[in-house]
Amino acid sequence: MAHGLFRLATAGSVDDGKSTLVGRLLHDAKAILADSLDDIRRVSAERGFGGDEPALDLALVTDGLRAEREQGITIDVAYRYFTTPARSFILADCPGHVQYTRNTVTGASTADAAVVLVDARNGVVEQTRRHLGVLGLLRVPQVIVAVNKMDLAGWDRGVYEGIRADVEAVAVELGISALSVIPVSALDGDFVVDRGASAPWYTGPTLLELLETLPVVVEQHVPRLDVQLVIRPQGALQPGYDAEEFRDFRGYAGTVSGGSLRVGDAVQVLSAGRPYAASVKGLRSTTGPVEAAHVGDAVVVELDTDIDIARGDTIVAGELPEPVREFAAEVCLLSDVPVTPGQRVLIKHGAQVVQAKVEGIDHVLRVSDFSKHPADRLGLNDLGLVRLRTAVPLAVTDYRDSRAAGSFLLIDPQDGTTLAAGMIESDAGAAHGAAAGRGVPEHAAA
Repeated sequence: MAHGLFRLATAGSVDDGKSTLVGRLLHDAKAILADSLDDIRRVSAERGFGGDEPALDLALVTDGLRAEREQGITIDVAYRYFTTPARSFILADCPGHVQYTRNTVTGASTADAAVVLVDARNGVVEQTRRHLGVLGLLRVPQVIVAVNKMDLAGWDRGVYEGIRADVEAVAVELGISALSVIPVSALDGDFVVDRGASAPWYTGPTLLELLETLPVVVEQHVPRLDVQLVIRPQGALQPGYDAEEFRDFRGYAGTVSGGSLRVGDAVQVLSAGRPYAASVKGLRSTTGPVEAAHVGDAVVVELDTDIDIARGDTIVAGELPEPVREFAAEVCLLSDVPVTPGQRVLIKHGAQVVQAKVEGIDHVLRVSDFSKHPADRLGLNDLGLVRLRTAVPLAVTDYRDSRAAGSFLLIDPQDGTTLAAGMIESDAGAAHGAAAGRGVPEHAAA
């Protein structure tokens, strides 16, 4: 059995039964609190759910989010934490409507796996292609398609095999390689947590069995730490610490986003657009000094060289990505404010926020078939390729190489609104002369 924290996102068309599936998964995994279960049981009875054979309406588990959405209070992603004897999960429950594509992007951007629902009666529809396309664009490591409502399709093996073939064809088209297809009935619970006896022809794992055993894909790239905070106690220490030991202490706090960082490693630091060489003198975690820090670890790094490092600077063990001022990226609009050529924006990459300008828009993606079309602006929920120019060089990485170092946010400099989430495409940037601005430190966007 696999252990550790696993991030999971769900997506599906309206009425495909996503709420029921999430409720069934949490219920059968015994992840619903007793008082919440009592409320669900009471409301289900009041509504006459199940008719002559009263049953639990497990879609009520997600009713809080749905009510908020209908009232316009929030359309955000709902995050739920649950655990099984084999693994702990963070589940990102994404809205399924077309107009909430941005929420699917938000929920799936950090997921280790995503579950897409397909109604067995309808098969692969436009929204299925849309969700699979977004997951492919985000490079979600594992994609699971749950063919739901198989009970309404008579558990017909031919129906399942036909949908599986269609899904696999779409996955090949979109470049999704890690794909699993599972027949389920969220209403009855077959193959969600328990197997049931409805489909003896299906010998694969249940949904939970698969989720408990899928590997967490760890990005093994060049160890990198974006400095979030410079720590200089200068005598102001918590009780119990030796003031003399930390009198001249200078550490750089951040989270390791690739590989492992070790004491003694030679590193390069990108500060104010210029590279500097140093070595790791020490590493400290929340428990004290450590010899190594791995992906996801929050640590404080001490260097053997006195360099003027500030929040947003980058420490890399190995070759520093060549700083660039121009690059291209796929962006998903998260705000009502459109993005247009010539627009001044802020880019938040790692812990660094820099001024930038939208140089141009190459295309907008029609997410129903992922065809590309010319555009002079991008609006809410649009996905498209833009070219950006920054005021100072950034050590960016292609999103295909690192989801952490290859992603960023576009921010409105007027009010701080998050305009879009972006994924850097170095190939597309090269096609438009991105290399032209490399290594040229300037302090104002053109």
